[in-house]
Amino acid sequence: MSKTDQSEVNTLGFASTTMELQKNFKQVEEIMANFAKSYENMDLDPFNLMKSSAEWYLAVAKDPQNVINANISFLQKSMELYQQSLTNLIGGSVVADPVITEDKGDRRFKHEDWDQQPTFNAIKQSYLLASKWLRDQVKGVEGLDEHTAEKVEFFTERYLEAMSPTNFAATNPAVIEKVVETKGANLVHGLKNMLEDLEAGKGELRIRMTDTSAFKLGENVATTPGKVIFQNRMFQLIQYMPSTDKVLKRPLLVVPPWINKYYIMDLQPKNSLLKWLVDQGHTVFVVSWVNPDSSYAETSFDDYVTEGVMTAVDVVEQATGESDINMIGYCIGGSLLATSLAYMKEKGDQRVKSATFFTTMIDFAKPGELGVFIDEEQICGLEKRMEETGYLDGSQMAGAFNLMRANDLIWSFYINNYLLGNDPRPFDLLYWNSDSTRMPAKMHAWYLRNFYLENNLCKPGGVTIDGVPIDISKVDIPVCFVSAAEDHIAPWRSTYAGAKLFSGDVRFILGGSGHIAGIINPPAAGKYNYRVTDDLPEDPESWAKEAEVVEGSWWPEWDRWVKALADDKVAARTPGDRGMPILEEAPGSYVKRTLEDTAPIPATPSTAADVTSKAKPAAPAQQPKESKKQQPDDLTAIKGIGPKLADVLNSAGIVSYAQLVELGSEGIKQQLLNVDERYARYDTSNWPEQAKALMA
Repeated sequence: MSKTDQSEVNTLGFASTTMELQKNFKQVEEIMANFAKSYENMDLDPFNLMKSSAEWYLAVAKDPQNVINANISFLQKSMELYQQSLTNLIGGSVVADPVITEDKGDRRFKHEDWDQQPTFNAIKQSYLLASKWLRDQVKGVEGLDEHTAEKVEFFTERYLEAMSPTNFAATNPAVIEKVVETKGANLVHGLKNMLEDLEAGKGELRIRMTDTSAFKLGENVATTPGKVIFQNRMFQLIQYMPSTDKVLKRPLLVVPPWINKYYIMDLQPKNSLLKWLVDQGHTVFVVSWVNPDSSYAETSFDDYVTEGVMTAVDVVEQATGESDINMIGYCIGGSLLATSLAYMKEKGDQRVKSATFFTTMIDFAKPGELGVFIDEEQICGLEKRMEETGYLDGSQMAGAFNLMRANDLIWSFYINNYLLGNDPRPFDLLYWNSDSTRMPAKMHAWYLRNFYLENNLCKPGGVTIDGVPIDISKVDIPVCFVSAAEDHIAPWRSTYAGAKLFSGDVRFILGGSGHIAGIINPPAAGKYNYRVTDDLPEDPESWAKEAEVVEGSWWPEWDRWVKALADDKVAARTPGDRGMPILEEAPGSYVKRTLEDTAPIPATPSTAADVTSKAKPAAPAQQPKESKKQQPDDLTAIKGIGPKLADVLNSAGIVSYAQLVELGSEGIKQQLLNVDERYARYDTSNWPEQAKALMA
């Protein structure tokens, strides 16, 4: 989509608005026709809510007192609200104390009209009152098992969030203001945004949270200097360039989650955890997982241990000559790290001398809100869908995470993009959040069953890796757990339970904020505080009361902890020092594979390098011969051509401004129509003129 300036939307004339609306309606017809064709194959109840709702109805019928009490309270409060609203309407202003108010942190009703205008105030309170009535009916119902009760309550909240008056143009004062200001052009432009999101999602509405064209890996995100020194079918290993003359003797290997890309730890220099670690004198290596295609369907969790973590440890040892290594695992990368450490313990491998776990669950008995998505029926449904492709599309996992914070991660963007008609703004964190990865079918199903559903990882012998039963409690190296107080993905009380499984020295740090901001919290920001102790009582609440509270980021606290274990220094190490091949510059090619990149990854040549795992370091990549051809022009510099359309033109052989000038407006249009008739909606009339100006 072209980046329409907001002033252009505000001044869009009636004729232009009408023409744009006609184009939109034509596109609606095409999308709905395609949607109808696939309707019969859609799973309209992927969360098995029909069964949960039926069980709730049955439980309520047996014990209706909860519903009766909720109804009585609702009727009483409704009468109070009716009388108050009538008084406010007659008086022309809101004067009485409200019958009900929103939670302090609820940002949906920040527009002043919700409190100052009688009509909107009545709408808001009616919604809040109805929401409380429905919540009261689904909470505390006798006769429901815990999982079903949590599921009913969770999806009731999602329903209430969807029905908020802020999500409808006619009942949102901010949208009404914008309609008056732009003469309705905001709704027309919003519909255009929605249609483009539907088209990008192939019939599924995937709301854009940010302007993805504003970021490019290696240029303005993931910019910490480093080299890819190894790759196999599972991952690339990046070694970062040192920024100090001396470095710690022990290298540091970071294992990120495979359902997200590693560069959440390297967004911008000012908040890059990886850069900060380098600046503190660590020789930092990070695993960049492959974004698997259908050929990875049979890849197992064992492979992530043996061909993933174990191979990475081998390569770090070879690249540095050090057999003592510090490691960090983030989220499920931490669960993988814990599994690998237990496997190494059984194999007598003692190379890892300390381990740190960021927001990591090992005991999954109480997984928080994520648990509502995991039961036998839902896993079976996932397995059925994954059989068709060989993987789980990362957008489905991202959708589940977004649903857990729907007001912030779904509805706020729905209102901004579609009702207010604004284009998404550039935001590096949201760019990363939208850059999803896929999960191999076999591995993902095993992981959900063994960790979340059956909670086998915390049981001695409950998990077997490569034929070896493992036991987390045998791991006796020093470990540090870093969790976040408001984490909804890995609740800190659950991570605390996992920390107590280890038999060595354990430090537990509880930072502020949530799953991302609680970890990516640079000292310079001066945000939040953290609690820390080395003594872990049985009760996590007792721990929180007794733990020391320290202002600011936990990063320096962790750095002091790991350096206290061993602070010997050596001369700074540069990638390739010990003969490891330099395959490419960081951030590497694996991290650049998006959900649209489904072609198999080319086979990696191997060398005779001495590593102990099954995989071998790749041979140095052959340097491409200097091409005599002119480099392709940046077609996105032309207003009206976005990254997606530029790719379409490039695929059609149009790579330069000169070609656009030569083809002319009608020639360009015909080239687009040859690809897809839906591209008729693009106005190519001034593209040759713009291209000519760019050539000057």
